This record gives sequence, structure tokens and C-alpha cells, in this order.
Amino acid sequence: MHVAWDDEERAALVALLQSRPDGLSWEQITDRVAELGSARELWSHLVPADLLDQTGDGDPRLIEARAQVRSWQDAPFAFLTFMNDFYPAQLRDVQQMPPFVFAAGRVLEDDRGVCVVGSRRATDHGLNMAAEVSQGLVERSLTVVSGLARGIDGAAHRAALDAHGRTVAVIGTGIERNYPPEHAELQARITSEGLVLSQFWPSSPPGKQTFPLRNAVMSAYGLASVVIEAGETSGARIQARVAVEHGRPVVLFKSVVESTSWAPSLVGAPGVCVVRSADEALTAIDKFLEADAEIDRWLSSAGEPW
Repeated sequence: MHVAWDDEERAALVALLQSRPDGLSWEQITDRVAELGSARELWSHLVPADLLDQTGDGDPRLIEARAQVRSWQDAPFAFLTFMNDFYPAQLRDVQQMPPFVFAAGRVLEDDRGVCVVGSRRATDHGLNMAAEVSQGLVERSLTVVSGLARGIDGAAHRAALDAHGRTVAVIGTGIERNYPPEHAELQARITSEGLVLSQFWPSSPPGKQTFPLRNAVMSAYGLASVVIEAGETSGARIQARVAVEHGRPVVLFKSVVESTSWAPSLVGAPGVCVVRSADEALTAIDKFLEADAEIDRWLSSAGEPW
């Protein structure tokens, strides 16, 4: 079934996600909308019709959702549902695909990026490694993807911008928030020169669960993840584990393997490698990308008639 994905469809999706009829999770709602091809149709299935409003169009929850969608049209960001053409295609490859993202900045159709992540309490050495890796990625015409957190994330974003490259910040708050507050100027610069993405409602504050969810989406957005420094409870730990689940390559600096109990358990998994320097990390990324390109060439030729 092909349905034009217009503002009525977007409003129906918002109403479904905010009201969660029948106690459905966001993932279940997303799956059912994808199956039907229409959020409005799912709404009509799940929300009992009023005797005076057989269509359900007058439901207060749907009316409020329409108002929200209209307000976002004039906002300095875009509201992209998973059914929209400009929704980042790489996010559709994973089970944790968010049903929507808010995007401030420039969305590219085929954005080839690598995640550079690590501890908020980074050492000077870690900050230098993050900058060197990010500069190397820019030289390879790759986007630097990170989470706008203190420490490694901030160093990665700044290095990419200073090298006149593209960087994408996948944040753990709503798109209207600045977190941490001291990165407000950096966030504004990324919006101007790159892209800021959020999978949360625009005014959502940071929370205990928002950052692990953010890490899953960040992993999905990137072709690979480089973990510069990380502690036992670092978000980079979640990023590395989720990236392995996504089948994305993971580059671990040796200091992470030596200083944590979780990193050694990932060593030996497909696509995971350990490096000692920025040069080794970039070489590993080169090999991963060449392997992917070889697979693409093989698949392309396999589809051609002899």
C-alpha cells in the first residue's frame, strides 16, 4: 500500500507515539506503521471511533499532534519520520531505528561517517588522539560522527570543523536543548556547518535512558566506531557493544582494552580490532571501508548477466 506521507500522516504518527494505544511500544508502533504504510490507518484501527466522529479526526490527541507538526514547520529544524525520503537511510538498517529524528543543519542523502567516541573525563593524550583520528577522517572525505558530550566527543567535533570537514552530532536531548551548556556555541557551529540529530521530542531534557538510546542511533548512523578512551560505565561501552550487534566495525584503542573489564570481551568478535595510535586506527578504517567496497563491487557484478 502506497500512501503519500503528508502532514496528516506525520501527525497521526506523533499521536500514536505520544498516546501509545493498547500499550504498544514505540518499536511496535513503528513496525505496524511500516507494515500498513500509513499511520492514519493504524490510528483508525487502534482508536475507537466516536459516534459523532466516525473518522476519529476530531480526537484531541490527533488535534494536538497536528498543531505540533505545524509548529515544527516554522522551526529551525526539520521533523523527519522513518517514512520520509530525507530520513537517514542508514538508520533503517538496525532494529533500534527511531520512528523519527529532528535534524538541525544539512542532511545528506549518502552521508559516509565514522563515529569517534570516548570518555567525558578524557586525558590530554586521549583528546589528542581524538583530534588526530578526526582530522584523518576529514582527509578521507568522511564525516566525523560523535555525541557532543564533554571530553572526547567535543574534541572530535572541533577537530573536524577546524579541518574544514563535516561533523554530525547525535545528541541525547531534544533538538532545542543545549547539553552540556558549555557546548552551546559548538552545537550552533555544528548546526551551521554540519548536522545535529535528535531522536527525542524537541524540548526533552537529558535523562538516564536518553544517552544509551542516543548511542544506538549514533552507531547506526556511522559506518564504524572508534573508541578512544572509556571507563567501566562510559557511554562508549554501550556504543561499542551496540555497534557489534549492528555488524558495524569497532576500533578499540589498546588503553581501553587494558583499563576496562568489558572491552576484552569484545576482542575477537567480527569487525573488532585493537590499535595503539591514530595512524593504526585510520589504517583499520581504511581496511574496513575497502572490504565494504569490495563486497559492493562483488554484489554489483553478481547481479549483471554474463
